[in-house]
Amino acid sequence: MEQELAYSFHLGSDRNKSKLAKKVAKENVSGTTSLSNNAIQNAKNLSDVNKHNLRDYDNQTELIRTIYGSSDIVNDVKQVYLEEFEQARLEYNNKQTREDRKIKDYFKKVCESQNDIACEIIIELGDMDFWNDKSEKYRFKMVDVYNEQIKDLIKIVPDFKIANATIHFDETSPHMHIVGVPVTQNCTRGMKKQVGKSKLFTKTTLTEIQDKMRNACIKSYNKFYEVNTRLKQKQKGRNQDININEMGNYREIKKQLAKKEQKLEKANTQTKKLDNTTKDIKTILDNLKPTKLNKNNMVISNEDVQKIKNYTKDVKDITQTVRSVNDLNMAIKDFEHSAFEIEKENRSLKYQLEQKDDEIGNLKSKLSVKDKIIDKLQTEKEKLKQELQKFKGFWYNIMSQFHKRICYDKDNNYKIVSDDLYKNGIFDNNDNEIANNITRKVTIPDENKQNKNKKKNNDTRF
Repeated sequence: MEQELAYSFHLGSDRNKSKLAKKVAKENVSGTTSLSNNAIQNAKNLSDVNKHNLRDYDNQTELIRTIYGSSDIVNDVKQVYLEEFEQARLEYNNKQTREDRKIKDYFKKVCESQNDIACEIIIELGDMDFWNDKSEKYRFKMVDVYNEQIKDLIKIVPDFKIANATIHFDETSPHMHIVGVPVTQNCTRGMKKQVGKSKLFTKTTLTEIQDKMRNACIKSYNKFYEVNTRLKQKQKGRNQDININEMGNYREIKKQLAKKEQKLEKANTQTKKLDNTTKDIKTILDNLKPTKLNKNNMVISNEDVQKIKNYTKDVKDITQTVRSVNDLNMAIKDFEHSAFEIEKENRSLKYQLEQKDDEIGNLKSKLSVKDKIIDKLQTEKEKLKQELQKFKGFWYNIMSQFHKRICYDKDNNYKIVSDDLYKNGIFDNNDNEIANNITRKVTIPDENKQNKNKKKNNDTRF
């Protein structure tokens, strides 16, 4: 008998999608809110989706298969915006008489609005228990199944424009991440064509989409794997099919449940045996006769006494078995609860770890940019030092020439030029004194200061 498979079709949540949440995301260092929300609200969210889906932070690219779009989800989404909304943007702008009402970049405008810029759908067929022992070749055949799921989604929801679809084989179950843009046609306000997730995906339409995608997926699976598998019944009230088989400790729980069932079966067998024995004991007691000497005493054979002893022993044994089954039942319930809580915590920690990996990647990238800037500034600094050194040499030569011509050669022409330079602020007091005072030495000011400090430090040592 073929195993039944679970199917999951999960659409990114709109919870906490508000102006406040967007403000928090904008002001946060990470660019995201700390609230529970996996909707793609802005360019930063989209960039994070790109890093997660394409596994930019690890080297297992061979286990990541992009079957629609490119290796840059951000550009894929921007391309969809260009193809779907550019004409509507131009038509809208042509009708505007005021320049400030025109839309220059619709992608940027949506990023700054309350609408999601894109949506992410995650599709998964089969759970951990099913995929755990499957070969790599068997798992990679899901590429054919998920390729057809893309085609089915385009037919079922034509206004959901797919930008990128990537399959992850690096986790327990092969699953597909689809990023796309929901489009609303014939809008009466603003552009004729706009992003519109809430209008495209309602509770009613989402249920219908899920049902159609479920049926299409199992047909594709049966076709490519040449089997006749059925889907597990869809759970009500969920945006996806979730079952306990997806828990990491499910196998251990199954073993414990099997032991419990064995003990319960043993208890049932003993109970039936006890019921039959009880009838025998009742018959023995009913047939007891009083002794000839004393009517209050009954006559019982040794055989019947042994039966009663065996009965007593059976009662004791079954009481212990039932008690152990009840104790085990309680232990299993506690174990199931603990395992479920641990699994939830593990998933939360895994998500947080992925976020931290993304943040570390961003910091490394920023650090690399800063290092390049520092190297560039260092080069410029060295260049400036060389230029300054040239200038110092030039200044020294000029002042030496003036000092020699005025103080020693008594050249009046140099005196006239020196006075003119001083009068016009080109020579400062120090320059003017060096040029005209025979007792002054021609020295560069900062070097003179350094020599004085050096001499002062040498003097303090003794």
